[in-house]
Amino acid sequence: MAKQLDHITTPLQEFIKKQKMFFVGTAAETGSINVSPKGTDSFRVIDKNKIVWMNLTGSGNETAAHLILNNRMTIMFCAFEESPLILRLYGTAKVFHKRDDAFHSYAKLFPEHIGARQIIEMQVDMVQTSCGFAVPLMDFKAERGMLDKWSEKKGKDEIEQYWEDKNTKSIDGFDTNILGE
Repeated sequence: MAKQLDHITTPLQEFIKKQKMFFVGTAAETGSINVSPKGTDSFRVIDKNKIVWMNLTGSGNETAAHLILNNRMTIMFCAFEESPLILRLYGTAKVFHKRDDAFHSYAKLFPEHIGARQIIEMQVDMVQTSCGFAVPLMDFKAERGMLDKWSEKKGKDEIEQYWEDKNTKSIDGFDTNILGE
């Protein structure tokens, strides 16, 4: 049975720390709904009602575009190992770019990533747990490391050019504000 809470409890914070991936869901008022898998060491619980995650360079930038238009966001964790559990965090979020002081304050919480393009801060309004009995058991093998290698090979200037070429608009044509426009 699903349970709803008004904050992230200490046991749920411990569960989050053990997870190797999470999923982010966002949507503007119109257009496509986006669900993105996220990995690496990119998620932090700040307090019982606030989280941040480092958004690394990718082929799209849907989350940032959606949050400008509609700041609702859902984050989901699934236990693929040990006891079954699905954890959803519901709330409102904002995007910080490298030009924002908050980006640099939060960036200190994470390993350095040359491809870090935004930090997303979410105010958690509701926490929901459910059984996860149908989620398969899977063993974690390793981080892929491919994104880090790709980013390091490109370097800062080429990554910023990639943002300009590929990350300024969502698939629905919404601005992502990555270049400060």
